[in-house]
Amino acid sequence: MTDCECLEKCPFFHDKMENMPSMAGMLKQRYCQGEWGLCARHRVFCALGRSAVPTDLFPNQVERVDEIISAGSLA
Repeated sequence: MTDCECLEKCPFFHDKMENMPSMAGMLKQRYCQGEWGLCARHRVFCALGRSAVPTDLFPNQVERVDEIISAGSLA
């Protein structure tokens, strides 16, 4: 599988995770270099665009996706 199209510019990994390299590595391997279609950030990106992805959304927080997309599509 190829890397996620957002990986290179993902603010989550470049800003939020710089002080947690072990956790960042695990998340990156699972979601960015593996099953990126399951990534909560990628799902919001695909539905609403890059600017709609909350800065505090972790890749594994899929329970927030529907709420974010619903709120964003009403705007």
